[in-house]
Amino acid sequence: MYKAIIRPLLFLFDPEKVHYFSFRAIKLISQLGLSSLFRKIYAIEDVRLEREVFGLKFKNPVGLAAGFDKNAVLYNELADFGFGFVEIGTLTPKSQAGNPKKRLFRLKADKAIINRMGFNNEGVLAAVERLKKEHAVLIGGNIGKNKVTPNEEAVQDYLICFRALYDHVDYFVVNVSSPNTPGLRELQEKAPLTALLKSLKQENTDLALKKGNKTRPILLKIAPDLTNEQLLDIIDIVKETNIEGVIATNTTIERKKLASDPLVVKETGGLSGKPLKERSTEVIRFLAEKSNNSFPIIGVGGIHSAADALEKLEAGASLVQLWTGFVYEGPALVKKINKSLLAKGS
Repeated sequence: MYKAIIRPLLFLFDPEKVHYFSFRAIKLISQLGLSSLFRKIYAIEDVRLEREVFGLKFKNPVGLAAGFDKNAVLYNELADFGFGFVEIGTLTPKSQAGNPKKRLFRLKADKAIINRMGFNNEGVLAAVERLKKEHAVLIGGNIGKNKVTPNEEAVQDYLICFRALYDHVDYFVVNVSSPNTPGLRELQEKAPLTALLKSLKQENTDLALKKGNKTRPILLKIAPDLTNEQLLDIIDIVKETNIEGVIATNTTIERKKLASDPLVVKETGGLSGKPLKERSTEVIRFLAEKSNNSFPIIGVGGIHSAADALEKLEAGASLVQLWTGFVYEGPALVKKINKSLLAKGS
């Protein structure tokens, strides 16, 4: 029904407007008490799907990637579609409008999306207020810096978000790999990234001692455009800073072998979706093999089928995330992946 009727109708309109319309529709359905219908159709509850990764128990290994529910508006309702975890953000200390519109583009022939949203969000404190309600799913907090913050002061932005979210999320993701904030990817260089992660790890330890609880897992989200030498640096950084894992990968600035309208292909921003599948899997496999599987990896990028998800898991990922595939294939994709895992003996 989604691919035959709902998607063609939604794809007639501007993608950003459709995104917010869909949020309102899902929220309304939930308020009418019909969210149990989504759970009945899409969610699979089976202990064989459970995964324990970086000290957390996930109901299943399929999550929703950051960027979909930036402001923590709909995380419980999205969990009704069968996700094992939902990642909110990217959040910044202060609210920001992001880049000028139009900034979201569909590449239908490629089952892809280009976005240059620019960390548009209402600010971390607005999200914290929404996160105070009970969670029906594990929540990841994806954090970044404000556009106006110079890289020399970026650590403070990440610390502000970390402190604010600490009591309200289950794990953190450090986003230094979005191509849509000027200069942000420079923070992926070895020296500034090591300093940033060490600061967050120390804050993690201090807060845990102060509050008398466990530290929160900290993950690093990396770009698919890194060279092998840079990926080896990432492995070294993970080891040196002792963070809990990596998310591979964010969107790409590459534009290879695309069949969509050349005018759309030329739009600046990060490309996600099916064209990213091969490269993200390559990065996962490289990290897993070169590190001797010494840290967990969440695989994301180009997952449009159960086979795509299994490929990432077999390459070395412990968990996977959807975003563009969720838009193109619909919520049934989550169920298909989980059913495929059960058929394989999980």
